[in-house]
Amino acid sequence: MNMHSKHTADATTVEEGLAIAEAQDKQYNDEMATETAMANTLLTPRFYTTDFDELDAIDVSSVREDWDKLIAQMVSDPNKGHFKKNEDWDHVDWDGMDADLKKEFIDFLISSCTAEFSGCVLYKEMKRRGNNKDITQLFQLMARDEARHAGFINDALREAGLRVNLGFLTQKKKYTYFRPKFIYYATYLSEKIGYARYITIFRHLEANPDHRFHPIFKWFEEWCNDEFSHGEAFALLMKTDPKLTSGVNVYWIKFFLTAVYATMYVRDHQRPAFHKALGVDPDWYAHEVFTKTSKLSEQIFPITLDIDHPAWQRNLEKLQKANVDLANAGNPLSKLAAQARCAKAFLALLLIPARSHKVPASTRLEPVY
Repeated sequence: MNMHSKHTADATTVEEGLAIAEAQDKQYNDEMATETAMANTLLTPRFYTTDFDELDAIDVSSVREDWDKLIAQMVSDPNKGHFKKNEDWDHVDWDGMDADLKKEFIDFLISSCTAEFSGCVLYKEMKRRGNNKDITQLFQLMARDEARHAGFINDALREAGLRVNLGFLTQKKKYTYFRPKFIYYATYLSEKIGYARYITIFRHLEANPDHRFHPIFKWFEEWCNDEFSHGEAFALLMKTDPKLTSGVNVYWIKFFLTAVYATMYVRDHQRPAFHKALGVDPDWYAHEVFTKTSKLSEQIFPITLDIDHPAWQRNLEKLQKANVDLANAGNPLSKLAAQARCAKAFLALLLIPARSHKVPASTRLEPVY
């Protein structure tokens, strides 16, 4: 197979997709995008590893009916061939783009590519190491999707003279170990908040096409539907063991909800030119995304955060301001002071009482936004 003539969008397995990406990478030697993707800070997407034997031991028989429907939908592969440029891909004037917008948009693309690819690496590893047919099939399908997404973003970056060397990242980026239950909470939320983010932008640009400054946004609906399916899978995995969403684990769920929402808020406020170009107020956008994600997460989590509590927005703003000061800290003392303010604001968010609700008998949802 000639990898140069194929596209990651058409790959039917993650291995095929990564081989195509590797063949493309050999034609490029720009390092800026890869260096950015390699950075490890509190806000950058991480690469994870876990206890794969524990994952492999999951028995999905208690959710078999919903599981088989979801797997059948993913096997039918509605997005095969979709994530590549076609006649809807408008010309992008990278040279004429506002300098701040260009910098922030490139940062957005690299961050998104790294996040998609981190999912791909984790899912591919589970598929490689496992023997449980249900689990390995699911993770192979999810890895296939994430490889396509990462390859598509790299297409957009290449037009700007950049790309993320995915093979290099796999070998060199630092891996963070998370227990399987933490992987479920974090990954479920990242998939569902990813859906909420992309569909909110897609619907906004559908109504305001003059703000669509780059063609990649036209692909966001199908993209977020993949994210939605992946979130559904993690909801079913958690449902196989009721202990994961009860007792002391509810505190962990609250921690992950708060951390994921707060990280998104702070990260998005680092991109003012990007949001201005989209015609989106970051505070409005954050509240929209939190509202959608909270509604979706009711399918499996017994609590949602009280995002309308007066202390919620106030402490998000304090956290964001402290994060700016931390980035600009000129000496160890001011750095320490900013870190303490970050911790205090995050703790204040964490201490806001959560809202409880009864979890529905069936977790299955369909994209409705």
